[in-house]
Amino acid sequence: MFKKLRNRVLLLNMITISIMMLIAFTSIYLITYKNVHSEINNELHKISEFNRKPNANPDLKRPSLDFSKPSPVDIPNSKPERSVSFSVTTDKEGNILSKSSIFEIDSEFLESAKKDALSQNRESGTLKLDGNHWAFIVFPSFEGNNITFLDITSQNDILTNLIYTFLIVLLVMLIFIFFISRSFANSSIKPVKEAFDKQKQFIADASHELKTPLAVINTNVDVLLSNTEDTIKNQSKWLHYIKSESERMSKLTNDLLFLSQIDHSETKMIFTKFNMSEAVEDIILTMEAVIFEHNISLNYHIEPNLFTRGNSEQIKQVVMILLDNALKYTITKGSVEILLKKRHNDIVLTVTNTGDGIPEEHLDKIFDRFYRTDKSRARKLGGYGLGLAIAKTIINQHEGKIYVKSIINQNTTFYLELPVISE
Repeated sequence: MFKKLRNRVLLLNMITISIMMLIAFTSIYLITYKNVHSEINNELHKISEFNRKPNANPDLKRPSLDFSKPSPVDIPNSKPERSVSFSVTTDKEGNILSKSSIFEIDSEFLESAKKDALSQNRESGTLKLDGNHWAFIVFPSFEGNNITFLDITSQNDILTNLIYTFLIVLLVMLIFIFFISRSFANSSIKPVKEAFDKQKQFIADASHELKTPLAVINTNVDVLLSNTEDTIKNQSKWLHYIKSESERMSKLTNDLLFLSQIDHSETKMIFTKFNMSEAVEDIILTMEAVIFEHNISLNYHIEPNLFTRGNSEQIKQVVMILLDNALKYTITKGSVEILLKKRHNDIVLTVTNTGDGIPEEHLDKIFDRFYRTDKSRARKLGGYGLGLAIAKTIINQHEGKIYVKSIINQNTTFYLELPVISE
């Protein structure tokens, strides 16, 4: 699927670039073509006007020729030696009355040129004789017509070479652009593929997490139905199992709804200034009893009166997630340390717990949804792998940073950074 998408993006890009290059090259060619033919027409008019002057006697202007060289008449079937331009005057029947040229031109060539020019029934045009290209212009005269011819072979060669040059440049550029576009297409498709893969993984993980409690509930309901005559008191154990799994499912669905609302909500959260120091202290106070029950040592240092801007309830939820996560993975008789201080323009909260630590290959994925380094242990502790994902989503909305560092078999530290504001 993604390969087809990449190919479509690549094809669309190549077509778009090819059309733009063709338009650019065509525009350049048409401008050059117009300029060349404009110069040809101007030169034709000048030559024709000069030759039509009464004092323009071609015989007087013809230079002496080198008779040591054989003339076209002496060499059978040889091409006539001719000038860059020449003119002929015809009568009304089309017979040649006179010619004007600085070089000798045989009558057969003149007749062919005159015949081709008149046969087009146009005031001006082009024709090809003996492998050369000529432009001509016809002016009516008292005797008949005055036809002026100009050799434009070099100009035509320039335009032809320009087309070949454009085609070669176009081919070379398209080859380079193909490889560059393919690289860009792969880069563009990569985030889409990653998002799609994450969505598939998310659906699979959510289905898996819901499957277990549903199976437990279904089993316990079957047990209850098989003992319909027994009292509720005697069946309370199965009911407690059902209630426990229902509460786990409720927590899971609430977490999923919360993530969905944050990800896709177009409504901006209302942020206000609040005391971060007091928010962290409140969470520590609510968790002290739980920490004591787990026989864990708690050390904390809270720098007073540190203010930030955001949603205080959501930030408290993040602190609760980090502290709860630390308690779950702290070794027996271990310790948890919480520090809140100002560093430059940020408020930095660190939550450190002693324990097994997190392997380096898991550090970049620890904030992914449903991701757990030890799934069996996390399930026993009641975790779904959504807490840290929720924390990261909230902090991203607050334009803060959250990351983790860990030393295997020693400790794990989560860092939370938020911009500080004055009191």
